[in-house]
Amino acid sequence: MENGHYCQINKNGFALAASGVMGAIYILCAIFVTLWPGFALQLFGWLVHLVNVEKFAGDVAITFGGFLLGFIQAVVYTYIGVWLITWLHNKFCGPR
Repeated sequence: MENGHYCQINKNGFALAASGVMGAIYILCAIFVTLWPGFALQLFGWLVHLVNVEKFAGDVAITFGGFLLGFIQAVVYTYIGVWLITWLHNKFCGPR
């Protein structure tokens, strides 16, 4: 407990945990897209409400370099975002 308050969250620990989960999800997603590209494209279309998603992402292929750069971005952005959320949480969760 950082400031002695029960609702404080360890920013670094929580951000690292969330980043690890995001990294695992990113890897699973890349495997899914590699094995079933058509179905993955259909799922993406449903997610973003696009009927003709092939028009925008039809020629996309996963490369090792693209996978690695995307993985790094997903983990870093998740860490930063979750760290900021926990920082705000701890600011608002002060003594009552």
